[in-house]
Amino acid sequence: MAQFHYQGRDGSGAQVEGVLEAVNESAAADQLMRRAIVPLSIEPRRETRSIDLKLLFRRKVKMADLQMFTRQMLSLTRSGIPLLRAITGLAESSHCPVLAEALREVATQLTSGYSLSSAMNQHPHAFSELYVAMVHVGENTGQLDQAFERLSQHLEMEQDTKRRINTALRYPTMVLASIVLALVVLNIFVIPEFAKMFAKFGAELPLPTRILIGTSEFFLSYWPLMLVGLVGSLVGWRMWLNTDRGRLSFDRFKLRMPIAGTILDRATLARFARSLSMMLRGGVPVNQSLSLVADAVDNRFMHDRIVEMRRGIEGGETITRTATQSQLFTPLVLQMLAVGEETGRIDELLDDAAEYYEREVDYDLKTLTAKIEPILLAIVAAMVMVLALGVYLPMWDMFSAYQGGR
Repeated sequence: MAQFHYQGRDGSGAQVEGVLEAVNESAAADQLMRRAIVPLSIEPRRETRSIDLKLLFRRKVKMADLQMFTRQMLSLTRSGIPLLRAITGLAESSHCPVLAEALREVATQLTSGYSLSSAMNQHPHAFSELYVAMVHVGENTGQLDQAFERLSQHLEMEQDTKRRINTALRYPTMVLASIVLALVVLNIFVIPEFAKMFAKFGAELPLPTRILIGTSEFFLSYWPLMLVGLVGSLVGWRMWLNTDRGRLSFDRFKLRMPIAGTILDRATLARFARSLSMMLRGGVPVNQSLSLVADAVDNRFMHDRIVEMRRGIEGGETITRTATQSQLFTPLVLQMLAVGEETGRIDELLDDAAEYYEREVDYDLKTLTAKIEPILLAIVAAMVMVLALGVYLPMWDMFSAYQGGR
């Protein structure tokens, strides 16, 4: 949940101001009205964040560890174990140091009077906004065990999709890593030996050979600067991604990449449909659900489109109309949303839409290797051709000169 700075007047007419946590501005206004405060202005609180390399590379909790924690919380809450005792016990038994540290701090905050969702909200590296919102709904409705059950199912499906993507990318990643390793070995050990041999003959070398020798000499002479440049580029890349403009540009590029872009697009839409269905089934209002799901999709470009959908709904539009205007969904999914909205079963139809996208992703992943293999073969063939021309052309020239001299 975000923080908002507000100014208003209380029942006596005195001006008051402060900071509160809410899903969006409308929810913040509702909280103030319940406190008998008439809001004059509500603005998102923007904290000035300095560049901190420790936070920049801070480890996040793995999805498998979070899923295990959610399953354990489901069992403990159903058994009637008090929250503080459950959180403390899981902090001691957790094998993930990052999660264990977060749980210890959550336990401390629980003893200070915080609710579970408010305490979890202080640790965004461990618990996402969607996770916190579902826990908040479970607390307010007295159905915390059902909230953890929905979260467990959601995380299991997310992990299964991620596992399938990693499996499909394993082969091309290994091939590319082998190519990089081969280039490093050739530049350090192989090409310098050939360069010494060619220098003894004093023959004029062809262009491919001069390029190979020049590349090898540059690599051997400036590898410390290249290493520093690589580290600096990684740090700069992470800093650029931390900016709003950088994140938006990169996320838009990811969706437009050849081959992989379509898979990422459909996988993200499947996450959106599954998450929105879970929030609506949990009793979260549509506008608040869209705000939370916008952050859950983990793509800034789609985030902005989903926020526009929320604004349209708050302006009186239907979900189907705003979804059509967003240009994110296929016609088939839009028809499913329209049917769900008419029948009042939009959560079920969103689950069907998620399954549709997941089947499409599964098919694309099965054919991903077949699509990438020609590209990898072309890269390997080009590398072998350059090496062959660079090494054997001067040998043929020297052999021809030797035969002519005889």
